[in-house]
Amino acid sequence: MHALALLLQNHPDPEMVKNMMVGFAFFGVIAVVFLAIVMVPFWFILKKAGFSPWLTLLFIVPLGNLVLYYMLAFGEWKVMPVPQAGWGPPPP
Repeated sequence: MHALALLLQNHPDPEMVKNMMVGFAFFGVIAVVFLAIVMVPFWFILKKAGFSPWLTLLFIVPLGNLVLYYMLAFGEWKVMPVPQAGWGPPPP
């Protein structure tokens, strides 16, 4: 809110505007790093579960991550379970 009030002034202080822009840039870098930390593991989870890994882009959409969580929780996974090794016949 303070940023909006600062920009709506007739003669905003150039030093404060500069500091505000640096803050916005820093926030953008932090947001991209956070998205990468979250999206990369989900890319591999979706690929292993048989879904399209491009569904990871739902994290960018507001509330899209909830859709993705529900798809993973209640969707039909297209992977076959690994057959369990049974006991072989006893050696002679």
